[in-house]
Amino acid sequence: MGLFGSKSKQKVIFVGLDNSGKSTVVNYLKPKKKKNVDIVPTIGFQCEQFLYHGVRFDVFDMSGQGNYRNMWEYYYPDVMGIVFVIDSADKLRLCVAKNELDTLLSFEKEDFDVGNLPILFFANKMDLTDAQNAAEIGQIFELHDLRNPHQIMETNALTGKGIDKGMDWLIGQMRIYCKSKNS
Repeated sequence: MGLFGSKSKQKVIFVGLDNSGKSTVVNYLKPKKKKNVDIVPTIGFQCEQFLYHGVRFDVFDMSGQGNYRNMWEYYYPDVMGIVFVIDSADKLRLCVAKNELDTLLSFEKEDFDVGNLPILFFANKMDLTDAQNAAEIGQIFELHDLRNPHQIMETNALTGKGIDKGMDWLIGQMRIYCKSKNS
C-alpha cells in the first residue's frame, strides 16, 4: 500500500452527464463478488469502496442529471483524481458535457488546486456506430488547452475495453499528485 505514502484510501469522483455510463464503469472496476447484475441510474450519488490493482478506492459515483450536478463541487476537495465519463454517441449533449467540464475546472476553494488534479476522460460507448472518437471528443472539449494532467481513452463500459489502461494511467498520475501535495 506504500504507493501513495500511506494506507489511506484514494478518493476518486466519477462525473459526467446522465446515461454516459459512469455506474457501468464503476461496476466493471469492482471485484466480481461485488458487481451488480442490473445497473440503474444513480440518484444523488453512490459511494463504492473496492481494491483495484492494489490501490484502495473510495469512488463517488455522482448522478449526472441536471438537478444533481451542482453537488459535484462538494466532493472535489477530497479527491485525488477525477474520471469524467462521456457518452461519445450523444452528439447533441456533448456541448452540455463540455460546459460541465468548464464549470468543474473553474471550481476554486481554499487549499484546493483543481489545476493539478489528474483527470481521466472515458470516451464511452465506442461500440455504437455514431460514436465520436477520442480525437474528436478531445477537440470538442478543447483538451489541448487543459493544464491538468489528463488522458482520454476510448472505452466500452459493457466489455471493459479501455478502462484498465485508463485506470492504470490515473493511478500513476494520482501518485504524482499525492507526492506534490505532500511536499
